[in-house]
Amino acid sequence: MSRSHLHGASQRDARSVFVALILILAFFVVEVVSAILGSSLVLLADAVHMLTDISALAMSAWAIHLARRPPELRFTYGLRRAEILSAAANGLTLVAVGIFIAIAAIHRLIDPRAVNGGLILIIALVGCGVNLGATRALARADRANLNVRGAYLHILTDLYAFGAAAVAGAVILGTHWARADAVASLLVTALMGRAAYGLLRDAGRILLQGTPLGLDLDDVRSHLIRVERVLDVHDLHAWSVSSDDTTLSAHVVIDGDCFRDGRAPQILDQLQSCLSEHFRVEHATFQLEPDTHESHEDGLHP
Repeated sequence: MSRSHLHGASQRDARSVFVALILILAFFVVEVVSAILGSSLVLLADAVHMLTDISALAMSAWAIHLARRPPELRFTYGLRRAEILSAAANGLTLVAVGIFIAIAAIHRLIDPRAVNGGLILIIALVGCGVNLGATRALARADRANLNVRGAYLHILTDLYAFGAAAVAGAVILGTHWARADAVASLLVTALMGRAAYGLLRDAGRILLQGTPLGLDLDDVRSHLIRVERVLDVHDLHAWSVSSDDTTLSAHVVIDGDCFRDGRAPQILDQLQSCLSEHFRVEHATFQLEPDTHESHEDGLHP
């Protein structure tokens, strides 16, 4: 993937995140006032969640800015991992807010309070419209980017929360069952937990340099060994610098005659082409070794 393509995609992502941020920020003030006036936990809970949305979108925009900075001597890959740190932070805020809302909802189930169902319904329906606009803006961004996906999940969870709040408001209006507000809040926390789990799992895999999802190293090894004059592949490692950038390294044992007859560079080109064509891995480092080379490295290597 060319640098220009990545640069263009980041500009589009930044615009999408900024549009969503403006929409959410404007509605946040309206919802806080409405939650206080209507004595609604589900609206207050969602307002707190919207505050984390604002933080998540702001972090995402900043991470996109950092990721676009070119590599330098101190950061040879640039700051592309900033998007992963932002995604992990988004996941942690979802967990924290979810716990806070769950505790408050349990208290409301035990000791219900009078709630203005009509106000909840109106604000929830307006909130659905605002979040649909924000979700649509982020849907145009590259959701393969873990940072953008984190912001998208925050907004999508908010959309579900407004749907739950609308149902709770309608139930309170029709039946005067005040606990519907708390039940809807617990449903929102379940959605937050699910979104947080996915974000933290994927961010953790990248930060711990796990093998990227969808990349089978046994399959990679079998393809590389099929290259002419390749005898063995060992010390094979693959990891992700960011959500869309896989890096691979390996020691490749080749026929010793290749170093004498000048075939080694051609084999290196074939190895790179194999990875690019079959696995879409553009960045790989190979150490070519003659068949007479004895490994001198300690430790276990796949």
